[in-house]
Amino acid sequence: MSLTLKNISLERQNEIHIYPTELELVAEEFNVLLGTTLAGKTTLMRIMAGLEKPTTGEVWFENQNVTRLSVQKRDVAMVYQQFINYPNFTVYDNIASPMRLMKMSKQAIDQAIQEVAELLKLTPMLNRMPSELSGGQQQRTALARALVKQARLILLDEPLANLDYKLREELREELPKLFRNTGSTVVYATTEPTEALLLGGYTAALSEGRVLQYGQSNAVYRQPANRDSAQVFSDPPINIVDVKLEHGALVLPGGEQWPARNDFAALPPDEYQLGVRPHHVFLAASIGVDKPRQESEALQKISAKVLLTEISGSESTVHAQAGSDTWISLNHGIHSLDNGQAVDLYIDMRQCLLFDKRGKLVAS
Repeated sequence: MSLTLKNISLERQNEIHIYPTELELVAEEFNVLLGTTLAGKTTLMRIMAGLEKPTTGEVWFENQNVTRLSVQKRDVAMVYQQFINYPNFTVYDNIASPMRLMKMSKQAIDQAIQEVAELLKLTPMLNRMPSELSGGQQQRTALARALVKQARLILLDEPLANLDYKLREELREELPKLFRNTGSTVVYATTEPTEALLLGGYTAALSEGRVLQYGQSNAVYRQPANRDSAQVFSDPPINIVDVKLEHGALVLPGGEQWPARNDFAALPPDEYQLGVRPHHVFLAASIGVDKPRQESEALQKISAKVLLTEISGSESTVHAQAGSDTWISLNHGIHSLDNGQAVDLYIDMRQCLLFDKRGKLVAS
């Protein structure tokens, strides 16, 4: 049974927060809401939960119109980025609270708590009070309480944001497995494209209160419906460059001509926009050679000057200027480059996207 939003919109004080939205989530699957801050993810979740009433439209869940149904009468659990726990309950009692309301046996409650505590690394803290926990531990407690509730609809609003990197990576892998056989429909909000891909399932790309595209996560990533959807699903931001298609070649603003891929060349001559994600733009050093093989038609070189280099962990993000265009290149390894230094960037043409003047994807 799916959750369906039928022409849902939300307006407050003459300001539109959610534009008219039609969305049918896949039942009993992981459904990711992907978008930047203020894209509308939390607002949509609050409408799904019954915490917010839409200005127009209806919310249907399991063949029932629940639009005007209070949150207390819905079978829903929600976890926010900002954790909420009962301050006078131990961790154990916090997790147990929804199961006690469900009149579950003490043995069943204890077994469920032991299992979820092990998954979320909470076992040593079960007898502690929330005030004795770190922020990450409190968030895990709130997440555990939602997991054991076994609600038909589970809403997770950036629930891993406050956790340390290692635990976040573990839970990204474990959460889909945990819900796989529960029969619950899970909606998970994130600002991170990588997280959406790791969680798998289905993704809705959101921007400024609009659902741009919905489908299997890999499909939305590889074939974005339009430029805006591609931008939502790219971190660092996707490179967008104005090009012309003439005589089987892509002509860049600086006059450089690159041979067009077969599917590009089949398009009518016109003005387009080339989209290239930063991890498909390489420094020569990052692919282990001084220069890639010139005979490789997949790689096209562009000469640029470094504007800024950001080093994070084992990756280097290079911002470089080539004529009037700024390119972002994401590379494995640490590359210390001086501002103003000349570099050659290599673009993997096999991974490029092409959009028409309206921003619609025409080739990928």
